[in-house]
Amino acid sequence: MKIVHKLILLLWFLVGCEKDDICTEDTPTTPRLIIEFYDSINTSVKKNVANLKVQGLGAQTELNFNLVDQIEIPLKTTDNSAEFSFIINSISNSNLTNQDNIRFNYTRNDIYISRACGFKTNFDLNLGNGVEQSNPVGDTEFWIDQIEIVKTKIETENEVHIKMYF
Repeated sequence: MKIVHKLILLLWFLVGCEKDDICTEDTPTTPRLIIEFYDSINTSVKKNVANLKVQGLGAQTELNFNLVDQIEIPLKTTDNSAEFSFIINSISNSNLTNQDNIRFNYTRNDIYISRACGFKTNFDLNLGNGVEQSNPVGDTEFWIDQIEIVKTKIETENEVHIKMYF
């Protein structure tokens, strides 16, 4: 009888135990869009962008970058597009400030990671209209001369997805 009780107790202990649910820092998360900037004349040369403000249209938060040739921006995980204003020389009070609006069109792929970590979302930029550029009303000049999709699948932050030439 004691052996049966011990077996029942052991079985209850084994069934009742749960694996720890901890989401570690190295767990893959939703990747951001990686953009590199290049010289529009010498297209193989990276170029630093000065006082760049990137703001999601309709969003309150903004990302500010200065003298960088690469940036990372988050895409929407609840929609199939995200539109941003890219404002160069954003802290300048001169005519050098210029805004281009960029819309990224994509499909989303939600991937279950674990109970603790939840889901992450990968993105696929659309082939036909993955990137659309426009100007605000009254603005006739683009500061971004060309946009090139380098990688349509956005699955990691270890590679460049978009090149912008200015």
